[in-house]
Amino acid sequence: MILRDIKLAYQDIFESYDNPSLEKHIEKIIELDAYWPYSSTFFCITNTQDLSFEYISKNMTSCIGIDRAEFHKGGMKYFWSRIHPDDVKPWLKALNDLMDFTLDTISEEKRKQMSYTWNYRFKNARGVYVNIIQNTTPLVLDSQLKPIIGLAHYTVLDHQIKLDITATAKLLNDKNEYETKYFNNFSQKLLTNGISNRERDIIRLLLLNKSSKEIGEKLNISSHTVDTHRRNILKKLQLSSTGELIALIKANKAII
Repeated sequence: MILRDIKLAYQDIFESYDNPSLEKHIEKIIELDAYWPYSSTFFCITNTQDLSFEYISKNMTSCIGIDRAEFHKGGMKYFWSRIHPDDVKPWLKALNDLMDFTLDTISEEKRKQMSYTWNYRFKNARGVYVNIIQNTTPLVLDSQLKPIIGLAHYTVLDHQIKLDITATAKLLNDKNEYETKYFNNFSQKLLTNGISNRERDIIRLLLLNKSSKEIGEKLNISSHTVDTHRRNILKKLQLSSTGELIALIKANKAII
């Protein structure tokens, strides 16, 4: 998906026409950042109207090695360009579903009490796709009470950790405790919906320890065609070996 398509999808999700005031929020958060210790987490003030970062904390460079000036200059489009290509579609789907859930389910007076979490892989300054878990809390809502300015916290995890792409919406209740109101596993959806019937046939036979030749004979196709299907399956599921595939299938029976 190219940046223009991402921009259109993102603007459609967060469509708004108000002009929010940011000065008070930025001033307070800049004051906080001066005392915030260095860690594996950084934060930003995000503006979904003009696709910009109103403020970026000093920890950002220590977390992913990229100068803050690059983010201020390129805005969200620069940020999107560094998300792993395979994660863009489920990430946008997660954002859209979170927004739909909020507008359809959460009352207007409670929307400022919401907190949203999702994850994706992000290319750091060394070209390594690290895991980022993003948590965003609304700061400003538009006249339709749609969140448009957010305080986003980003926690960076090692690239070797394999994470499903998930999204969560939590509400701060009357006891000042966050309770989960929405959860979805978008990687599981892609696994279930992205595998063809022929690929499912091959997966079932792989689970029986059949070779490509044996699978080909069973399905009346060549072993080369079977190998092509196997490569496509691994690519779709972002795996590197048949062993990983079999382990994943055993943990996710819905795929077959």
